[in-house]
Amino acid sequence: MSDTERGDDDPGGPTAIVLDFLAHGRTEDDRPQYQKQPLAYALGREDFRLFEVVLGPDAGVSIGDDLVIDRAADAIERTGEVEYEDLTGGAQSELDYAVEDLVDEEERRFVDFYNDAQPITLRLHQLNLLPGIGKKLRNSILDERKRGPFESFEDLGERVEGLHNPREVVVERILEEIREDDLKYRTFARRDDEE
Repeated sequence: MSDTERGDDDPGGPTAIVLDFLAHGRTEDDRPQYQKQPLAYALGREDFRLFEVVLGPDAGVSIGDDLVIDRAADAIERTGEVEYEDLTGGAQSELDYAVEDLVDEEERRFVDFYNDAQPITLRLHQLNLLPGIGKKLRNSILDERKRGPFESFEDLGERVEGLHNPREVVVERILEEIREDDLKYRTFARRDDEE
């Protein structure tokens, strides 16, 4: 999705959702308070990357706000990608809600995954990466999408017998890809070392 499609006419980097905001920096930082910088942990909207963002002293952000990462702005001093384990407890707790909200906001994008998923190897299909989708359910999805593209998660659930909550299946897979380091295949969450 381009910056213009997102409603952001000023290019500057990917947009991320703030998961946690530490106005006084990390608690384990032993430096005096005046040397600590505020920071935020954020989730990339496009590729579900996790970021630690060191903010300027005047940055006013809250949990759930959108931040443009890597923008040359006074509010952001530094950004870096982090692993799930590096997140604060608050950010880890907020992650589930942020992913669910993102999947709801961009339902078309994730329904299109069901419409467009392709084989990875001769024996493995992208649909099989989703939790609970085996050969039989995969074939049902493929047969139904030949009759016409799915329009929504509700449409998917109604047309594919046995696929009771297609939205939740996608959310579970995204969270698995964010949390697990050693997955062989990633569909939604990308990392810097995989570009």
